[in-house]
Amino acid sequence: MRNKFFFAAIISASAFLTFFFLILLYSLSAGITEPSEINLGSLWFSARLSLVTATISAFMAILVALPAAYAFSRYNFPLKGLFSAMLYLPFVVSPVTLGTALLIFFNTPMGSFIERNLIEFVFEVPGIIAAQFAVIAGMATILLKSVFDFIDPQYEHLARTLGADRVQVFFRVLLPMTKNGILSVFLLVWARALGEFGAAVMLAGATPFKTDTLPIAVFLRISEADITNASLIAVVTVIIGFLVMYFSAKLYAKNREPIL
Repeated sequence: MRNKFFFAAIISASAFLTFFFLILLYSLSAGITEPSEINLGSLWFSARLSLVTATISAFMAILVALPAAYAFSRYNFPLKGLFSAMLYLPFVVSPVTLGTALLIFFNTPMGSFIERNLIEFVFEVPGIIAAQFAVIAGMATILLKSVFDFIDPQYEHLARTLGADRVQVFFRVLLPMTKNGILSVFLLVWARALGEFGAAVMLAGATPFKTDTLPIAVFLRISEADITNASLIAVVTVIIGFLVMYFSAKLYAKNREPIL
């Protein structure tokens, strides 16, 4: 009897969550009340900008996070605990706070030098990428560290005894064994970057047909009381995010069978 009750409870909780999010999705779709007012040009621009910036920032985050996660997973070094705790900063503070920090940085002498001589970030598209990177870099490192932790170091020790150096072990042993996990992490941080709003709007602003990613476009349409286009953009964002999360979950669960 207790087993049946427990099974019913966990299934009910899963059904409740599914139903809850379906209601939210239905509410968004119900907001599309005036199809004749749909602005496909604006939607296409925002979708294209979001896809490009999220892809660039996700690649940058993975490139930085891979060696960092490997170091946190396999080595001990001074102040490791402090550095590890700093990775959780985007989880602790709001994206608006991170965006404010970036905006203030680019008003410092170093930031102003970068703005004048290298790349303009404030109220520009590179600012979107910088904001997305600030939000997802720590997340990527934490997730990749978990991927590396899952691999038994004995495989690496065995490769070392066979004559491989650390570089060969990393590229020829560890990376091939973790490729599915790395791809899954990339999809997760990519989806997070796609939905980033707070940090991006603080640093890059909310200029139509310039820095309006999908989340910023929703904000702009709502501020104009354009519920139809706001709902449409939100639905498109949810669908893209759902597809990415679905494939990421399938990739993570590959070759894994349920316990029961």
